[in-house]
Amino acid sequence: MDISWEVVWVCLAGLAAGAVNSIAGGGTLLTFPALLAGLSYLGAADAAVVANATSTVALVPGSLAGAWGYRREMKQARRWLYLLVGPSLAGGVVGALLVTRLDSAYFAALVPWLLLTAALLFLAESLLSNKPTADSGRRPPSAGATAGILVFQFVVSVYGGYFGAGASILILSALAALRVGDVNQMNALKTVLSSCINGISVVVFIAEQKVAWSYALPMMVAAILGGYLGARLALVVQPRHTKLLISAIGLGLAAYFFLRR
Repeated sequence: MDISWEVVWVCLAGLAAGAVNSIAGGGTLLTFPALLAGLSYLGAADAAVVANATSTVALVPGSLAGAWGYRREMKQARRWLYLLVGPSLAGGVVGALLVTRLDSAYFAALVPWLLLTAALLFLAESLLSNKPTADSGRRPPSAGATAGILVFQFVVSVYGGYFGAGASILILSALAALRVGDVNQMNALKTVLSSCINGISVVVFIAEQKVAWSYALPMMVAAILGGYLGARLALVVQPRHTKLLISAIGLGLAAYFFLRR
């Protein structure tokens, strides 16, 4: 395939990913396979690692913009941010280093399972009710529950740094279970913590020279534009429908990679 068409293809994936991230999340399930196809000349194992790193770099500006958009809501959840930002950064570094330092064949072998996990997370989240409880945020969690969420956040952050798709759902589910503020505060905290994980992962990927910049830079522009369009579409499109569509795409991709192996 001519390089110009490859760039067009991955930019379209970035545009769509930015839009669905604004509506429901799951953009990685679109950008990762598009980049995997474009980087096939590197070989299956190396292409998987570089595609993962490039996808993270391309989508992180939209994630940071989303975090900035929640700055007012974060004032109410600042205590939890101070508590959880440490495990988020540490886990993000560990996850990203696992991608870059281990034999790339390990990550390539896990690709179908990672896609399947992410797709099932989005499917479960779209089918379950996410209405906040009436007493949300009124009863602070116990010391044991707080310690549990610290450990859970670190584990989720390792997954987020390693692959990332669906990590925000896990974070939001934990925050909801512990009744950490109202739904707006939980969404704000989830977005900021996800930005921390992705941001520190980007630093590692750049330092380890695993980013295909010829794809990453134009994809950034496309993803930012997609994020703006997605914010407009969010007014008329139900996030649940988008999540179901993303789940179907993810399951199809997982099946493809399982059969390919």
